[in-house]
Amino acid sequence: MQIYTYSEARQKLASVLEQAEKTGKVLIRRKDGRTFALIPEKNAKSPLDVPSIKAKVSTQEIVDIIREGRER
Repeated sequence: MQIYTYSEARQKLASVLEQAEKTGKVLIRRKDGRTFALIPEKNAKSPLDVPSIKAKVSTQEIVDIIREGRER
């Protein structure tokens, strides 16, 4: 895990962010000794986020299929 000083982190912000993404965590230490962790957020994808398909089905056909399924 890489540790940067506050000044280094300011000067090299882009590379600090890349390092955090690559390793999962980067520490930044201030002059007074306090340390802060920079951790990349995980992109939470919805389980409903699925790729679409191209189907030549009309809206009315979809409604008819759903109604037929509900009648069973």
